[in-house]
Amino acid sequence: MSWLKEALESLQKDGTAQIRPVGGSMRGRIESGQLVTLQTANYEEVKVNDVVFIHWKGNYLLHLVLDKREHELLIGNNVGKINGWISSEAVIAKVVD
Repeated sequence: MSWLKEALESLQKDGTAQIRPVGGSMRGRIESGQLVTLQTANYEEVKVNDVVFIHWKGNYLLHLVLDKREHELLIGNNVGKINGWISSEAVIAKVVD
């Protein structure tokens, strides 16, 4: 996954990265292969309905923020699946474009 390494390095260096995620879990919001821009973000900057780039259960995902409570986010995909609550520390960036 060289794209992942490049994205993480770019986020750390410049605070932004561009990726082309592949998959259908965010269809209707982000299509497979669509170019998206990530910007580093912390918990305070993330709002309900933002798409976040997270490190969760050993994987890196783009998921939708469904709810927010003290230092936790409820994440899911754009086709109805709810994954559960994650720690605010799992957030790496959010989609800005």
